Amino acid sequence: MQALPPAVTFPAAAPAAAGKPVIRFIEVGLSYGQRRILEGIDLDIWRGEFVSIVGPSGCGKTTLLRLIAGLARKDEGQVFYNGADVREPSPDVAVVFQDYSKALLPWRTASGNVALALEAMNVPRKEWADRIGSLLDLMGLFKDRDKLPGQMSGGMQQRLQIARCLAQEPKVLLMDEPFGALDAITRQSLQDEVLRIVAERKVTAFFVTHDLEEAIYLGDRVVGMAANPGRIAKSFVVDLPKPRDQLTTREHPRFLAMRHDLFSFIKHG
Repeated sequence: MQALPPAVTFPAAAPAAAGKPVIRFIEVGLSYGQRRILEGIDLDIWRGEFVSIVGPSGCGKTTLLRLIAGLARKDEGQVFYNGADVREPSPDVAVVFQDYSKALLPWRTASGNVALALEAMNVPRKEWADRIGSLLDLMGLFKDRDKLPGQMSGGMQQRLQIARCLAQEPKVLLMDEPFGALDAITRQSLQDEVLRIVAERKVTAFFVTHDLEEAIYLGDRVVGMAANPGRIAKSFVVDLPKPRDQLTTREHPRFLAMRHDLFSFIKHG
């Protein structure tokens, strides 16, 4: 593809939003032993925003996600959720992991796996059938409700993991390269499912990926990280029309310009 002229620019800041950010990092640093993982992280994420995080392996993308989830502790700085310091996991926050096989209980059916979240939330058992059926139908798995995970394809298992997370009725959905192990067709199908669900439920999403096109296609904003130590080096708003479409969006001139810009950032820093 012919190189784009250097004059191509993108809005760097998120649009003004009312109120305070739902997630806020202020000068966050973290080390493991002698290795500095994160340095000076400042990042605001607004309610209902879909933020994609990209960067080289080892730059701390997953560590940022774990800090939001309350699964890791920073050494310095502050991480806030709704104005409160994050110290432990919150029922408002659900995590979709890349390895769906380890996220599901193999001896439980699809319905049984979704029921896990309802059990943890002490939802009355009389409400389970309707809620489980609704979520499985949402993810196109209703007819597979009695199957075990081992009887399902990788894409179906990932849909099931998402359904179980949605059973929490989360306000924040964290996704750590959830489609990395899937084939291209299944991956694109799930991208569209996630966009639809996030929009319908007005969920705030934080999406870690190595796939630059995926980051742009899904995101309202793309944040690029540099490594050694991990730090935020780039951020821009994805000013593409919505709803997104796998064909027309990916062929849009702005999409191609953003992909070129991101590729150059990853390659050259």
